[in-house]
Amino acid sequence: LMGIPGLQHLHRWISIPFCIMYLITLAGNITLLCVIKADPSLHLPMFLFLSMLAVIDLVMSTSITPKMLGIFWFHSTAISLDACLIQMYFVHAFSVMESGVLVAMAFDRYMAICNPLRYLSILTSPVVAAIGLATLLRAVVFMSPLTFQIRRLLLCSPAVVDHSYCEHMAVLKLACGDAAFSNTYSLSVSTYVGTFDSLLIALSYALILQAVLNLSSPQACKKAFSTCGSHLCVMALFYIPGLLSMYMERYHQELPPHVQVLLADLYLLIPPAFNPLIYGIRMKQIRDGARRAISRRR
Repeated sequence: LMGIPGLQHLHRWISIPFCIMYLITLAGNITLLCVIKADPSLHLPMFLFLSMLAVIDLVMSTSITPKMLGIFWFHSTAISLDACLIQMYFVHAFSVMESGVLVAMAFDRYMAICNPLRYLSILTSPVVAAIGLATLLRAVVFMSPLTFQIRRLLLCSPAVVDHSYCEHMAVLKLACGDAAFSNTYSLSVSTYVGTFDSLLIALSYALILQAVLNLSSPQACKKAFSTCGSHLCVMALFYIPGLLSMYMERYHQELPPHVQVLLADLYLLIPPAFNPLIYGIRMKQIRDGARRAISRRR
């Protein structure tokens, strides 16, 4: 693994924000999980989805960041083919899972605001578990063919991946044989997941805003716009850089390699660090749950 091509002389400086974001990801998501687990009043669909998102963010960040920091700090660039494929599978499968959970969270907010009387009768614990299982199965079904296809391809020497982790398109450049299926399949799945899921999320928030504008006071409207805006900004940081980096890799756009790699890095590092802040700490129920947990310990 090359790290960030063209910026090797800046690796130590780049590692500082990367390491800070990873530490924030660990602290924020682990705290969120502990607070939700400790407080029975938080065992509601919204917080169960938030717990799923926290676990996904922890796995997704941990699958790439320690290795990246090893490259930046110790020039530990070697990685076995099996470890590379495992890392690639975890990165892409959990990205698809995160996208599915974001859709579920948008639907949860739509039900809570637009149909509150039926909220708990529709989003029961078995339904929430079924949604979580469906996001997992979708990720496995979509991503398994990619990994198996690359495992069967003959890879050329030198086996140097121009990236800071085993990103699918970057690894595919090493293939000596016909990689047309993998290219087409990867592009199709990423486009489908990114476009379909983001449209569902946008529709949910549009309906939420419409309901709030029709029924609520100016203060409630302002709060709704602030909340929805922050949620949509974090989601944009997840979807846009990921799709851009993939399309640029696929169609060889004339951008410096380090720009493509940084885009692919940031879409896996920024959302996991910001999600606990945007979805968790800003919520009064989470803050109250944390205070109750601290009081019980005292």
